[in-house]
Amino acid sequence: MKNKGESVVFATIQKVGRSFFLPVSILPIAGLLLGIGASLTNQGTIEAYNLEGLLGNGTALHVLFSIFSQVGTVIFGNLPIIFAISVAIGMAKQEKAVAALSAAISFFVMHTTINALLKADGSILPDGSFGEGILDGALTSVVGITSLEMGVFGGIVVGLGVAALHNRFYKQQLPNALSFFAGVRFVPIISVLVYIFVGIAFYFVWPVIQSAIFSAGGLVMKSGYFGTFIFGFMERALIPFGLHHVFYIPFWQTGLGGTAIIDGVTVAGAQNIYFAELASASTTRFSVEACRFMTGKYPFMMAGLPAAAYAMYKTAKPENRKLVGGLLFSAALTSFLTGITEPIEFTFLFVAPFLFLLHCAFAGLSFVLMHLLQICIGTTFSCGLIDFLLYGPLQGNAKTNWLMILPVFVGYAVLYFFVFKFLIQTFNIPTPGREDGEAKLYTKDDFQKKSSGENQADDELSDVILTAIGGLTNLVDIDACATRLRLTVNDPEAVDDELLKQHGAKGVIKKGSGLQIIYGPQVSIIKSNFEEYVEGLTV
Repeated sequence: MKNKGESVVFATIQKVGRSFFLPVSILPIAGLLLGIGASLTNQGTIEAYNLEGLLGNGTALHVLFSIFSQVGTVIFGNLPIIFAISVAIGMAKQEKAVAALSAAISFFVMHTTINALLKADGSILPDGSFGEGILDGALTSVVGITSLEMGVFGGIVVGLGVAALHNRFYKQQLPNALSFFAGVRFVPIISVLVYIFVGIAFYFVWPVIQSAIFSAGGLVMKSGYFGTFIFGFMERALIPFGLHHVFYIPFWQTGLGGTAIIDGVTVAGAQNIYFAELASASTTRFSVEACRFMTGKYPFMMAGLPAAAYAMYKTAKPENRKLVGGLLFSAALTSFLTGITEPIEFTFLFVAPFLFLLHCAFAGLSFVLMHLLQICIGTTFSCGLIDFLLYGPLQGNAKTNWLMILPVFVGYAVLYFFVFKFLIQTFNIPTPGREDGEAKLYTKDDFQKKSSGENQADDELSDVILTAIGGLTNLVDIDACATRLRLTVNDPEAVDDELLKQHGAKGVIKKGSGLQIIYGPQVSIIKSNFEEYVEGLTV
């Protein structure tokens, strides 16, 4: 039982990590807009390149790049609610749109509740200012509501909680008199009620948690280069389990990654600090203490892993090099340009885990080197050429010290190539092209195959409905309103009205290819069951 319990917990954490990927995946476009916009509207940059006539105040391009900057800023400024919605979508089993709506509503409810309590205790004065004794960074504006500074943790709490409520109640049955509110319509109702009390609880609990986070962040900062190494090592080591997002997000988005006052505003989280500095006209040097949690990826993503791919190519059998060359070149180019490293990492992880452990150590060392050399190049998502150019050379060496990273690139390329080549040949590691047969790059699915352990439950009514409408081949779309299951079918003449009525349908209406089966207020649950049943048959 213990092993089963541990596997359930691990699977849940994996799913949480995957749900973080959706909001993280929007950061590249937000960072791109903010990076370009802030850089090309910065007066210092404009003067340095003598671009006043093209980019100066009042020009069309200045207005356009100002829009870019503000659009990027508003996305980064509203990450908590973006996380709330995205995590709810990622964790919901079915009816994900309902989970998203419930998460958004619950987010507003939680912070409004906290706001009301802060006004009641005098923390927020009638004129909107803060009362005495309020620490810098303790309160902030969240989607226009003055509340406790919870960062993305607040969004994650809402997303996970709403998803749990949603998965428990989206098929909830109610008495006939209240059946209109059953099923998916019950989810936002229960979520609102629950998150009033969650808001009350966080009013009392969060200040203690906030203090602990700031203390932990201070400890990490004081740990110096050792702490930087541990961060870099762990960030890579968690890649096989899909838990790296869970690990680094708190450093990027909360006080665990440090705090800074920028243009009079207290900012928490390494990535938030960097982008606040990027957007500020007063920044002359980016914070190395913030970049210590980001810049370390560039050397091994842009230089180290492509060199490891080249080592695999050189150690392949001569007759197989042409075959594996295209695969390895594609993987190396992907790592170099975009910072997406899994095609390479999982290939040697699959055949030689100790190589991956060595790679994790090199990653930790890379973070330390960036910290030691005072190099500060930010990132939105992953450290490839696109981010490097945008947040390195474009920002200027005075702000980033980016020129110092170039010899590190050379060193990491040499290190990875010779170490990987030596170990592959010495231990005869079966990397692509070293054995006869099909050459391939391995994936996370290859490394971590396992069954979900979930079985599709039989649903007699769903089976009846599918049979009555003529089977899967006749089904085009599934929807529902307050009382009717609304289906789109290819051939309405193939529908057996009497079979549907024999199993609870109060009526059947056909309009062209549209089919309406009247069940009453409980139809939302019937729809959810039918969708799951059909999905199970089509997987």
